[in-house]
Amino acid sequence: MTIKRLDHVSVVVDDLAAAVAFFTALGMTKDGEARIEGPWVDRINAIENIQVDIVMMRTPDGHGRLELIRFRSPSSDGGNGHAPANTPGLRHLAFIVDDIDDTIARLQARGGELVGHVEQYEEMFRLCYLRGPAGIIVELAERLG
Repeated sequence: MTIKRLDHVSVVVDDLAAAVAFFTALGMTKDGEARIEGPWVDRINAIENIQVDIVMMRTPDGHGRLELIRFRSPSSDGGNGHAPANTPGLRHLAFIVDDIDDTIARLQARGGELVGHVEQYEEMFRLCYLRGPAGIIVELAERLG
């Protein structure tokens, strides 16, 4: 048996409203929200007394979804929101955009920070990494030609 599809990627954030605003500025739309708690969520996560707020975001093509989660309980240790690109684990989310300069400007207005520089890869892409809410690294790529 094989998987049917990748359903979503989940990201824990401290400021849910800021994360929603950031990904809305990127072009995603809110696809639902919920408050979740109870024994079943405690058991699936192996953490007691979980209380979370969740917002699902969807890409314009309708195929990609991002789950933004804010834990109301229990509190976290804060993590390392500025881990470098060579740190093991999920490192970035990648998006194809129409206009990389416009997208960068919109995301910087929502607190996004360029990690390095906008670079061109051969004659195919202009791309960059941008750090958003909770240290999430977003790769932006504009197809050339």
